[in-house]
Amino acid sequence: MAQALSWSELDEKAVNTARVLAADAVEKVGNGHPGTAISLAPVAYLLYQKVMTGDPADPHWVGRDRFVLSAGHSSLTQYTELFLAGYGLEIGDIEALRTEGALTPGHPEFGHTRGVECTTGPLGAGVAIAVGFAMAARKERNLLDPTAAPGTSPFDRFVYCVAGDGCMQEGVASEASSLAATQDLGNLFLIYDDNRITIEGDTKIAFSEDVQARYESYGWDTYHVDFTNGFTTYEEKVGELYDVIEKAKTVTDRPHFIKVTTVIGWPLPNLAGSHSVHGAKLGGAEIAALKTELGLDPAKNFDVDPAVLAYARGNAADRAAAAKAVWTPKYEAWRAANPEKAALFDRLVARALPEGFEAALPVFPAGKMATRSASGAVLTALADAVPELWGGSADLAGSNLTTMKGQPSFLPPERQSHDWQGNEDGRTLHFGIREHAMGNIVNGITMSGLTRPYGGTFFVFADYMRPPVRLAALSKIPATYVWTHDSIGVGEDGPTHQPVEHLWAYRAIPGFDVVRPADANETAQCWAQILRNVDRPAGIVLSRQDLVTVERGAGACAPAEKAVKGGYVLKEASATPKVVLIGTGSEVGPCLDAQALLEAEGIPTRVVSMPCVEWFDAQSAEYRVGVLPKEAVKVAVEAGIAQGWYKYVGDTGVVVSLEHFGESAAAGLLFAKYGFTGENVAAKAKAAL
Repeated sequence: MAQALSWSELDEKAVNTARVLAADAVEKVGNGHPGTAISLAPVAYLLYQKVMTGDPADPHWVGRDRFVLSAGHSSLTQYTELFLAGYGLEIGDIEALRTEGALTPGHPEFGHTRGVECTTGPLGAGVAIAVGFAMAARKERNLLDPTAAPGTSPFDRFVYCVAGDGCMQEGVASEASSLAATQDLGNLFLIYDDNRITIEGDTKIAFSEDVQARYESYGWDTYHVDFTNGFTTYEEKVGELYDVIEKAKTVTDRPHFIKVTTVIGWPLPNLAGSHSVHGAKLGGAEIAALKTELGLDPAKNFDVDPAVLAYARGNAADRAAAAKAVWTPKYEAWRAANPEKAALFDRLVARALPEGFEAALPVFPAGKMATRSASGAVLTALADAVPELWGGSADLAGSNLTTMKGQPSFLPPERQSHDWQGNEDGRTLHFGIREHAMGNIVNGITMSGLTRPYGGTFFVFADYMRPPVRLAALSKIPATYVWTHDSIGVGEDGPTHQPVEHLWAYRAIPGFDVVRPADANETAQCWAQILRNVDRPAGIVLSRQDLVTVERGAGACAPAEKAVKGGYVLKEASATPKVVLIGTGSEVGPCLDAQALLEAEGIPTRVVSMPCVEWFDAQSAEYRVGVLPKEAVKVAVEAGIAQGWYKYVGDTGVVVSLEHFGESAAAGLLFAKYGFTGENVAAKAKAAL
């Protein structure tokens, strides 16, 4: 039986302290979102001080629960609790809200503020990230401690997400919530702040659905706690919410949805319930009235009773000590009984790859193979060598080739199908046709910290998942996205499925690697480099159609291992090059054909394969000039818009590109029609000379 909630006058004072700090902080900086932080303070305080397992002195403790603030604009909801619990924020940090260099930016940022588990801001993203956290918890537990009885493993944990009306309106939350029910994620709690206010005012003008009924239809375990009426003390309603959470924990095969109905800004005396408190400062008079209402000194700002702070931090520390007193013996017993798993755990925590994993990479003979096929072979080959690697596609596994052969699906056993058998320890993820959610779920799994997930779709549909890709780059996490069908090589599916602007659109994201290998062996080496990188995400962009697997070695093309430089001399000129042809992906083939034609005419020509301009740009200036000498005429060839290639070819260079949409026709015909042939590339090079 769950322990009864302990709630004292100091708890009430701590909640009120969080409320007025939120008001003072926004007032001082002149902008921000005070309303939700004020009215939701008791809910956040309950989670941090009475429900969640965590340790302010050890915020990365593997035994902790996870908290996600999907309503990231209400960052003070989290910052005030991190301050009260002692995660490292002090009153000066609350005062510095939303200012340069502060630990309290406008929205929570992963890796910036201790205790913040993920970057949130785009509404609904946090819901999908929380689903990723919950899936990761189940995968990590089954990877490290698969035989433990439910609830007994040191790797068992809960995930708590707080979302608002805006999150519930975003499609990504719906996508992810549907999948969470399919995955039976009993370790996931979604607390919905039903305050019925967004920037434009009352939500009834655009949002009239019964959200709880929607979650019931998904298959979630649902509850409702009303904080707006029918109670005499806040302790009464906090106790009701606490009891609901403890009851929900006994339901282990469904995620939990708790609708908490609130009045935004309550207990502001005059502005509670007004949309004006959502995203603007309140004014000195209203804040003074609030402080008076709560029995605080209206003349003091950022005033924290030392007794309240000592109580809250002491309580958080005591709860952490008690939790660790239970957890540590379980963890130590697990290590002693499972030395190989313990060694794996230590490696995963260090984000280190298995020593010599490269030996598992396949080497492909000369011939023809689509790079999507090569990628699938690489993933299958790495399955045993890199057990933390797992992933799947948004319903496109048969086309993206993201399935490791012989590996089961990550599924509750009752969800197996004739085509896909699996269990809760599987490796193959089925995201359904949910690209936006998939991107955020991959991010959540990555931020959980112990595994390396990937998610795949057609490159043209990467547009559906751009926000999570940007968040991954902002968070500096090694999430991986597999994007196939990369060009007009899609052919008959036509322009709706032919990405022409996408390569440079994604190269525009700072800190994101766009990797487009030229053949099967480059694909293997690029996968290896993607896995070596631990501080940046990557998208590997792969062909639908077969590409020539070039011959390498003496007298032929350079070793594929050089691809990790981002750009390298694939095939050297017969003399000092007058022309350098730069290609990526399927366009390296026409560059090699053009080289043969130009060399036959006595024009020394070098071919450079550049699978990743970001990796190339990270090399030394000497290396880059050595690959792209200034005196040579440079021609870049890529079946997409030219945009950024002029940085590499210069004023005297040429880009063979595609500045319009494609059409529905055979791939070979389109490549010839639009000039991606050796003959046209050679002609462009001669014209530039």
